[in-house]
Amino acid sequence: MKSSFADYQDADRRLVLLKALESAVQYRANVYLLRRFAESLGHVVGLDRAEQDLAWMAEQGLISTVKTLDVTVATLTERGLDVAAGRAKVPGVQQPAPGG
Repeated sequence: MKSSFADYQDADRRLVLLKALESAVQYRANVYLLRRFAESLGHVVGLDRAEQDLAWMAEQGLISTVKTLDVTVATLTERGLDVAAGRAKVPGVQQPAPGG
């Protein structure tokens, strides 16, 4: 199965979001902060795309989400922490580089 550039972008962006949550206080951040972090690493992330990524990662059990005053807040799960650290693999999320 061939992957497209968009597939690589999606997988890398999801890893970036997981890594952001890994370093956040209490493993939690809102969608706006996560977008800014991803954009600082070269991803162009609209609100719809960020919300879709968070919903997808919640379906995979990598994060949990709550909506407060129309703002999505994501919290990293144990499984998500394992994926961010490279201890587990999930198709659709880039593996971190060694030491990263």
